[in-house]
Amino acid sequence: MSTDSRQTSTGPRQMKLGAFLMATGHHVAAWRHPDVPANAGLDFKHYKHVAQVAEAAKFDTLFIADSVAAATGDAASRMARSDHFEPLTLVSALSAVTERIGLIVTATTSYNEPFHIARKFASLDHLSGGRAGWNLVTSDAAAEALNFGRDEHIDHAERYRRAREFHQVVTGLWDSWDDDAFVRDKASGAYYRPDGLHVLDHQGEHFKVKGPLNVARSPQGQPVVVQAGSSEAGRTLAAQTAEVVFTAQPSLAAAQAFYQDLKSRAVGFGRDPESLKIMPGMFVVVGDSEAQARDKFEAFQALVEPRVGVALLGRMLGNFDLSGYPLDEPLPALPLTQSGQQSRQALLSQLAQDENLTLAQLGRKIAGGRGHFSVVGTASQIADHWQAWFEQGAADGFNVLVPHLPGGLEDVAHKVIPELQRRGLFRRDYTGSTLREHLGLQRPANRFSAQREHRVTHTDEEGLKV
Repeated sequence: MSTDSRQTSTGPRQMKLGAFLMATGHHVAAWRHPDVPANAGLDFKHYKHVAQVAEAAKFDTLFIADSVAAATGDAASRMARSDHFEPLTLVSALSAVTERIGLIVTATTSYNEPFHIARKFASLDHLSGGRAGWNLVTSDAAAEALNFGRDEHIDHAERYRRAREFHQVVTGLWDSWDDDAFVRDKASGAYYRPDGLHVLDHQGEHFKVKGPLNVARSPQGQPVVVQAGSSEAGRTLAAQTAEVVFTAQPSLAAAQAFYQDLKSRAVGFGRDPESLKIMPGMFVVVGDSEAQARDKFEAFQALVEPRVGVALLGRMLGNFDLSGYPLDEPLPALPLTQSGQQSRQALLSQLAQDENLTLAQLGRKIAGGRGHFSVVGTASQIADHWQAWFEQGAADGFNVLVPHLPGGLEDVAHKVIPELQRRGLFRRDYTGSTLREHLGLQRPANRFSAQREHRVTHTDEEGLKV
């Protein structure tokens, strides 16, 4: 397989890689495996080790998802999904034991306030030396509403309207200060330049926020904004605002269509398509032979209880209780979810139909990758798939899901990464220090400073007094 000949400003195009961390691993039964620490969700040493494995392999970023509701119920009591660190707190600690790898975490726009999010991620960017990324989500767990004074989850369309405005406020707050506003001049007594301060004074449909933010502009200018919505509303929001998009795509053809659609939408909003990096999720199980990889995977699959697989499926389809349906019959017809991910519901429903799966079979099938494309094989076979997607217009890189931690990530780091490096598809060392530099994203200019400079330039050109 030939290497992509396209060039960037710094050399041949190379793929971006994120390590998508879930406490014990992505396989729903991983916690039961003898090689996995069952208490990983609250073991900082575990996360420290995993983060340092990823950094040593030169991954662009770590990614940690989140929900602000505990998984409860009979089936949930059989999963390791109910106790784990709050991710922003966790990566703040990880920033002290890593040096270069990016730190992306999820925070919902449905059950937070913009000032909180702007302040926390700006602080993380300072703590980490410019490695912060915010995965903007609208929440797909209906139970979250009950923890924030609501009887039901916010309607899908309303969530996205709120999210669009939320993003406007957060990024506006991140521009509260010029890069050089804080002079801290002891001799003159000037701590900051008054003309370097910008008050947002936002008043919109959902939010009224005065500002400014009480954190200086961060090392990256603004933390990287990531999104994962693939519904119509999600694609539109991502094309307008996201710098990285995580997505679940079932095939190369589907990934190519998504990639082309999102890049085209970005251009339609006046953006450079290279300012939006698309990183589909890939669930991988690595073996020294294909047979060994299959054996590894089947060892996890053997631990999946039918009720656990079906409960996970109901959650992924949009928070439906499927416990009353026969396990040996097809997936029932379900209404379009208003509380969950509409794109994931469509993907899994189509998968069930295409492969004629029963409810139990579908639950078992998604127990590892939850609908993400899965590759079980050797390092070379996995690299072949990644290279094909990367070179054939389906991906700028991948969000890597492994069945178990730490072993699954160690397999990728020690076997797949060297194969990618041998093919010239992935870096051998970091060349920058910030997440934006790793991803090839521009540092955004401060909008208020740019507006002021435009006014001054325009006035000067007219020959008026400046």
